[in-house]
Amino acid sequence: MSYIDNVKVFVRVYELGSLSAAGRDLRLSPAVTSNRIKELERRLNVRLFNRTTRHLVPTEHGNSFYEGAQKILEAVEDAENHLTSISNQPKGILRVTAPLGLGRRIIAPAIPDFLEQYPDVNISLRLSDRNVNMLEEAIDLAFKLGVIEDSSLRYHGIMECQRVLCASPQYLEKNGIPQKPQDLLDDKHRCLLLRFPGSTEYYWMLEENGKPVRYEVKGSFDCDDGDVLIDWALHGHGIVNAAKINVRSHLDEGELVEILQETPPTAAQLAAIFPHRKYQDIKLKIFIDHIKSYAKEVLN
Repeated sequence: MSYIDNVKVFVRVYELGSLSAAGRDLRLSPAVTSNRIKELERRLNVRLFNRTTRHLVPTEHGNSFYEGAQKILEAVEDAENHLTSISNQPKGILRVTAPLGLGRRIIAPAIPDFLEQYPDVNISLRLSDRNVNMLEEAIDLAFKLGVIEDSSLRYHGIMECQRVLCASPQYLEKNGIPQKPQDLLDDKHRCLLLRFPGSTEYYWMLEENGKPVRYEVKGSFDCDDGDVLIDWALHGHGIVNAAKINVRSHLDEGELVEILQETPPTAAQLAAIFPHRKYQDIKLKIFIDHIKSYAKEVLN
């Protein structure tokens, strides 16, 4: 096995704290992952990790080597990106994340055609509605609805996505149709709430007279999966605030009814977010352009 490959394995084991987790991330078996670490330790003639039955803890040598290993991989990546930009033939792994609904409806469907055009690229897609720490989890590219204020990341706007408030006909027949945003605060209405890790409150931002107004809504249903909220809405359990793309088919079929159309939720910007140093990665740029083209075709 090449020295660089073993260094890559070491870095992911160090960052994830687990041989099995690193193996899954790199598409390697636990046995192969373990052998790569042992091979690297033999070459360096030091122990990089202390192993117990439950834990994998970096040694002092491991901690010291990690910083240098990162620089080695960054230098190799920069050299590869330079050659790729010259040949215009993108290659390598692109680790991508996106929210569940957006990922299922826009990102995942766009990938097969991209890989057909660029067969030397491997895409690892992770879908989650939680806030992902891109640097800690070695994510190359994240698609999100909304702006992230993080100086270590670059932000590339793709397009504006409408959001809507909607509920099932059965719910509206039973509880009445809200006529104004303040009606959402009435005890007879139940708002379905998207919970993020660490969140302590819920609020919806609605457009009123061209300005965003915050409403601290309440409800007994909350989840960290937006599609679960939509499913609850379909079954008459409350009002959901969702990206229109995620509920368009249900609105078209009459399974959900849009409400408060004159004061809709503020639109969200679909954006591509990536670490600053990834800016020169040609495969990342081409993939963003591909998603932009696909999204505009689907959403317009």
